[in-house]
Amino acid sequence: MAYHLLALKDMFPRGINVLSLFSWTGGAEVALYRLGIPLKSFYTPHNPSPQVLFVLKPREKGINTDGVETNLKVLESSWRIRYFDGLLRVMGLILTSVAAILTGVDEETKTIHISITKTLPTLHVLVTAKWHYMLAFVYFPVSNAIAFSYVAASLVASMAVQTSKDMTETVLVVLDMTIMGLLLSANGAAIAVGVLGQYGNSRVQWRRVCNMLGGFCHQMTAAIILSLVASSIFFWLAALVILNLHKKSR
Repeated sequence: MAYHLLALKDMFPRGINVLSLFSWTGGAEVALYRLGIPLKSFYTPHNPSPQVLFVLKPREKGINTDGVETNLKVLESSWRIRYFDGLLRVMGLILTSVAAILTGVDEETKTIHISITKTLPTLHVLVTAKWHYMLAFVYFPVSNAIAFSYVAASLVASMAVQTSKDMTETVLVVLDMTIMGLLLSANGAAIAVGVLGQYGNSRVQWRRVCNMLGGFCHQMTAAIILSLVASSIFFWLAALVILNLHKKSR
């Protein structure tokens, strides 16, 4: 490799800027170092290997190489952070929309047989369970719909972060945490009602209903699980934006 890079010494006597897409081994960087070709800047989307760090560390301190003043700073690309940020937002978009839809279409009608005494005939009661019969279940899809609308808008905003100021990222962190809190409160309210439906409360004579309306309860449980995963995604979104801000401040 050094043989092929030797021609660069005369072409770039004042040093070169290096973009390294595969810097795990550091072969090219070590070859340039051996040839005495100064590196003015070094850019890589990966964590540099120990060999690369050995070559770059002296230059970071401003040591001259063949009389050329070097001002080298190792930069780490944030493309992976933006990639995972976009991926998580798409996942949040899907999860919140599915959770809201599952709740909105959750309905079950079933005939329940009630026997009061042995002498009286059995009563056949038609019972219908709908999501809007409980305020907690109304709050749940509304919160997921709000989260869905926000994450759709934040997808566009997150794409603009790379060309905007840090204030945009700060606003995203605050909004991500706000949506996470909104979803967690909705999930907590829905879970509390779900526990009553599953187990009842003997002290206040609230009977369980999920043994009779299992389909309704199972579908609501699936929606709550999806929403819980979505709330955790918003936590990781905020963490990624904070990490990106930290990297920019270094």
